[in-house]
Amino acid sequence: MDWLLDALPWIVGGLILALALMALRRPLNALVHLAMRTGVGLGVLYALSLAGGSLGLRLGVNLANALVLGLLGAPGFGLLVLMDWALTI
Repeated sequence: MDWLLDALPWIVGGLILALALMALRRPLNALVHLAMRTGVGLGVLYALSLAGGSLGLRLGVNLANALVLGLLGAPGFGLLVLMDWALTI
């Protein structure tokens, strides 16, 4: 019977954790999706940094630009290009 009293906090904690994960499934899924899109955005920014000199693009490879690409996608890329163009004039 002592083993049950020793294991009871672990059991209750596990149940609370399982309930919290079930309640936060959609927000966590959205965060994972955003993280994956941000990673793809970083890859695109890196690829453009290699070929961007010949195209005239000087976008930085950083987390802020990758988040813009992750959140907005192609319109975010257009926004970054327009901001780069407007700030260099």
